[in-house]
Amino acid sequence: MPARVRPGADIRRRDTAPGWDHPGMTTTTGTVTVRRVRAEEWRAVKELRLAALQDPMAPVAFLETYETAAARPDGFWQDRAQGNATGDAVAGFAAVAAGRWVGTVTALVEEPGQTDVLGGPVRRRQAHLVGVFVRPEHRGAGLLRRLFAAAEEWARSRGVEVARLCVHVDNPRAQAAYRKIGYTPSGERFILTAGEEIEMVRPL
Repeated sequence: MPARVRPGADIRRRDTAPGWDHPGMTTTTGTVTVRRVRAEEWRAVKELRLAALQDPMAPVAFLETYETAAARPDGFWQDRAQGNATGDAVAGFAAVAAGRWVGTVTALVEEPGQTDVLGGPVRRRQAHLVGVFVRPEHRGAGLLRRLFAAAEEWARSRGVEVARLCVHVDNPRAQAAYRKIGYTPSGERFILTAGEEIEMVRPL
C-alpha cells in the first residue's frame, strides 16, 4: 500500500474534556504500580519525557527533540498532565517504582471524520497509543504489557474496539515488543519527518 506523506507531523495536544476514571486503572505488582497520571504530577510528566528524548532511539521514536521539549514552559507540562489525568478522549498512564516514574503510555480516542495526530483522516473509532517509553533498566520484565493493558482497558470503557500505534521502520526493538503483546502490521505506512512509519493494530 502506498505510504501517506505527512511532513512535519506533531504529536502535541491539549485536552480539556470532563474527567473519567475507575478502580481498574491501578494495578500493582511487586514494587511497580501502573496507574493513570494525576494532574499535579506535571513535573514527573516532564522529567520522564525528557529522559525518553535522550534515549538512543529517540530520533526515530518521537516527533520532537530534547531541546524543543526542554524549552517548553511549565504551563505546557501542567496542561499536558491535566489532560492526561482528566480527559475524556485522552488518558495517560504511568508505571511508578518507589515514587519514581519508570514508564508511560498515552491513549487518544480518535473518532471517524476527525484528523488524527499525524495529520491523516480517521476512518473508524480507535485508540491511538503514543508517547510510549520504559526506562532501560525496567525493560524486558513485562512492564510494557501492563502499561498497554491499562490503556486498552480505559479505551474499551470508552467503547473503542481497536487500538493502534505507529512505529518507525528502523526501530526493530519496538516492533518486536509490540508484536509480543499482540500488535500486528495493518499494511498502512506513513512518511513523517523522521522517515517511514508502520501502523500496528490490535483488536480490543
